[in-house]
Amino acid sequence: MERKNAWKTYDAAENEKLNAVCSEYSKYLDNGKTERECVTNTIKMAEAKGYRDMNKIIAEGGKLKSGDCVYFNTMGKAVMLFKMGKQPLEKGINIVGAHIDSPRMDLKQNPMYEDADIAYLDTHYYGGIKKYQWVTIPLALHGVVAKKDGTLVNIVIGEDLSDPVVGISDLLIHLAGDQLGKKGSVVIEGEELNVIIGSRPLEGEDKEAVKANMLKIRKEKYDIEEEDFLSAEIEVVPAGPTRDFGLDRSMILGYGHDDRVCSYASVNALLSIDEIPEYTCCCLLADKEEIGSVGATGMSAKYFENAVAELLNASGSYSELVLRRALAACRMLSCDVSAAYDPNFAGAFERKNSAYLGRGVCFNKYTGSRGKSGSNDANAEYCGRLRTIMDDAGVNFQTAELGKVDQGGGGTIAYICAAYGMEVIDSGVAVLSMHAPWEIISKADLYEATKAYRAFMLNA
Repeated sequence: MERKNAWKTYDAAENEKLNAVCSEYSKYLDNGKTERECVTNTIKMAEAKGYRDMNKIIAEGGKLKSGDCVYFNTMGKAVMLFKMGKQPLEKGINIVGAHIDSPRMDLKQNPMYEDADIAYLDTHYYGGIKKYQWVTIPLALHGVVAKKDGTLVNIVIGEDLSDPVVGISDLLIHLAGDQLGKKGSVVIEGEELNVIIGSRPLEGEDKEAVKANMLKIRKEKYDIEEEDFLSAEIEVVPAGPTRDFGLDRSMILGYGHDDRVCSYASVNALLSIDEIPEYTCCCLLADKEEIGSVGATGMSAKYFENAVAELLNASGSYSELVLRRALAACRMLSCDVSAAYDPNFAGAFERKNSAYLGRGVCFNKYTGSRGKSGSNDANAEYCGRLRTIMDDAGVNFQTAELGKVDQGGGGTIAYICAAYGMEVIDSGVAVLSMHAPWEIISKADLYEATKAYRAFMLNA
């Protein structure tokens, strides 16, 4: 059952719509290289469409009715948007859920040091990365510093063309005989991911003069001290903008497609709904998926459940039993990227059950690893319902699993949400070079994802 290439189905009008979506997505990706930035930008987009802060509504004792649009901001690192439907919440919510964290490096709490007249920042990598991919490329610093007086200082260095960039050195080929004999996993080791930030000593300083100069520059620009690193969240990410990829401009090269491509498609889909939907619709953007969905902003936390409880209360229908019924009645797409079939590495894939660039949004009945470990494994009945929804909406879609059975695997937030008893399936966009600093997607697949998620919200 080979699926058709989505590009072959587009006329001029459809191509124009596709280009508009992809242009806005590129801006979203460039402005959201951290989960905090994604939350900020998502809320701006939502407020422009009339969405209100639910925490303010709660504080004011406000009530909700059909058609109301609200959002929950969870610690600035996860966000949920809701559009209230005609049916009571007890009948369930149509949810598209994605994650907004991406593989990267984080600065350690005591990161700055000097060695051989070079100033460095020590890092701790976040999520699954091939460490050797992160050396010799321009890197940027994004994040926040929380000062003792409560002030939050935003930091972005390396994105403006006038900004300097930073980076990690590698051993020259002439001396790399021992290095090249190592396994790929240890060609570059975690403790070698030290970011070079400067080499000019501070005039008049004798001891660690380069480090002293770095501290002086930081103090002048951001008014922060070395100890302020103790309460900072600064991420090291690839520097530079998203770019069209391919001579035909059919693809997008960018940092963080996993999983901000699904996040954007989810936000775009919900904000495009002007009518009052039959069932309440939700766009859920979670944090920490790349490290197991743990912590207060990961999907394992209870903020979604708590949000539904607050919606029920503001609708005048809260009880513990109604909450449980509402959660169990939900229908969800767990929106995360899928591995695109790569002919260069064909041996890692099973061709008949792989995702292909340009063949539309991808549905994964199960993810997990090897014997479906960690998989949600969606019901056949639910899969059948989704086929109807997609076909009726004219959505180009494909089905896939993550590589050969014995090769490895991966997971999403699906199994966590399924614990409530709701129907969940994995759905997303095929990605080449997943988890690399620069990943590749097809514009057609992004466009089909926005169509699919909108159709799901309105018809599931």
